[in-house]
Amino acid sequence: MKGYARIAAAVPAAAVADIETNRDRTLALWREADAAGANTVVFPELGLSGYSIRDLSLNTTLLDACEQSLLALIESGKSLEPVAVVGIPLRFNHGLYNCAAVIHQGQLLGVVPKGYLPNYREFEEARWFRSGFDLPQDASIAVGQFQAPFGLDILFQSSLTDLTLGIEVCEDLWVQVPPSSYQVSAGATIICNLSASNFTIGKAELRRLLAQSTSDRGKCAYVYVAAGPGESSTDVSFDADAFICENGQTLIESQRFRRSGQLIVQDIDLELLAFERRSTTTFGDCARETILDFRIVPFSSNEPEGLVRSITKTPFLPKDPATLANRCWEMFEIQSNALATRMAAIGKPKLVLGVSGGLDSTHAALVAAAALDLQGQPRSDLICITLPGFGTSDGTRDNAENLSHAVGASFSQVSISDASRTVLNAVNHEVTDGVNNVDELLTRLRAHPEMGDVTLENVQARLRTLLLMTLANQNGGLVVGTGDLSEKALGWSTYAGDHIAMYDVNAGVPKTLIQFVIRWVANERASTWSDSESLRETLFAILDTPISPELLPADADGQIAQLTEERIGPYELHDFFLYHFVRHGARPSRILDLARIAFDESQYDDETLKRWITVFIKRFFMHQFKRSCTADGPKVGNVALSPRGDWRMPSDAKPDTWLEDVANWPTH
Repeated sequence: MKGYARIAAAVPAAAVADIETNRDRTLALWREADAAGANTVVFPELGLSGYSIRDLSLNTTLLDACEQSLLALIESGKSLEPVAVVGIPLRFNHGLYNCAAVIHQGQLLGVVPKGYLPNYREFEEARWFRSGFDLPQDASIAVGQFQAPFGLDILFQSSLTDLTLGIEVCEDLWVQVPPSSYQVSAGATIICNLSASNFTIGKAELRRLLAQSTSDRGKCAYVYVAAGPGESSTDVSFDADAFICENGQTLIESQRFRRSGQLIVQDIDLELLAFERRSTTTFGDCARETILDFRIVPFSSNEPEGLVRSITKTPFLPKDPATLANRCWEMFEIQSNALATRMAAIGKPKLVLGVSGGLDSTHAALVAAAALDLQGQPRSDLICITLPGFGTSDGTRDNAENLSHAVGASFSQVSISDASRTVLNAVNHEVTDGVNNVDELLTRLRAHPEMGDVTLENVQARLRTLLLMTLANQNGGLVVGTGDLSEKALGWSTYAGDHIAMYDVNAGVPKTLIQFVIRWVANERASTWSDSESLRETLFAILDTPISPELLPADADGQIAQLTEERIGPYELHDFFLYHFVRHGARPSRILDLARIAFDESQYDDETLKRWITVFIKRFFMHQFKRSCTADGPKVGNVALSPRGDWRMPSDAKPDTWLEDVANWPTH
């Protein structure tokens, strides 16, 4: 797929000092990587000789055999697509170097030596090898008929956009300023680490910590390959550990301690890495300060077919249940502490909250109750008011009251139906012609649903905000906003209505995550609150209620007339689009490619995906003016739309270029 590179890590079963066997096993995995469509495959440190050969490293017979084995690999791999990065000891200027040989399509592209030689505890590499830092500038090495660049100053640049390989050997990763720091500054996007790395308890976690940190700071991928079974167990043991990280996350891992050879393959998102480097301005600043001169060796690569990568349909939700629970806790603490801080800054205000019985106001009520606890204020200082209008159902109204009582808040109800009719009548709205009361208005609306236009809908939202602000003035209170991140992205709010609040606690929380936070509160936090059973029962009832603005009257059977997702599209799709558009800066066509993989075609076919991403793009651009003057609210994740923090966009930007990209996306 365009914008990706396919990277493989290979762990052959080692045969100590058996060069021919090591070569054959290396070639077999190289061919397997080729069959998988990989662009690059990385092997372990000193894989052709075996790492644990110790004093045999200096033996002429072994070194000759290693060079012949490398030449044989180069010849055998002429027709293979992946660049192979192979570990080998090589002689140069009366010294011996622990090297990574980079070979491709019958050529030795270059050789990178190990820079830092461990000579402590179980390691004694300085006994045999010299450091790559000792090499003369612009050195080259002869291996058979090949003359290739040799040094720590080499990067390998593919014909694929943004695919550039940098190479470290084992210990180079473990020092405080690893060579990769300079390689990424010079443009490397994939760092290949050939390791032997004997295993000790806890070392696997430390390897990942180092590689994840490097890939996060370097906005790159990190490919780590440790030695496999067959290395000598005289004093140490090896665990066949291999993994691939990208931008701080581990994407794939080998089966540790497996006794046979293995290959792991993963697609690296080069467009994402390029976006991360552009958007993280300090990356460029640091690159300017740490730039070194590198020799660039070009090679050609084919664009990988398909995608070897897991694409989640819920990018805001971690896969691991324990991680998800921790995220919910962190999010709830961010929101409640942020609100408590705002309250402390203005004295001890009461909190005024419009509760509808829906997800967002429920989440806000829970956060507000926790903030009052943090401030040492009684829960009765949370003034919950439900403001039923033309479309409020009995179920949601009851949920709102039950929630308010369960959290210990004050509760009241003020109908806005009469006031809404009065305003509509004042502007001569057709729905009020000949109508004397609200019941007659609702009857007309059911008979003529086309009269339920944006004017009728928005007057209710604005009246609710007017009442909430008036109550806040009357009680020395602060109006808590309920709108979530997904609604702000889509502009799904009424300007000067529910768009306005004094503090927006949900501004950074996407709709798909709010449900999980509410469920987390029900399962983990509610038991510590006074009316825990009632609260849990109410929260689960709210979670089972369809998402609706309830601005139009229910039908004769009491069924909700407006379902938000039927009107503007499924929130799971919009959150998927939002994440990749804002967090990764992805093209719409790429987002659609990813959505095609993430979602089953029986759920959303290609035309449906195109339809809803078109809606997303139009609404995202069209409603920036609402985000430009939104209330304060805490950022909780890595996607946020605050005009003062993360997202600055002109309100009159045109979406045409993005819509054209959608129109040109080929459907099945």
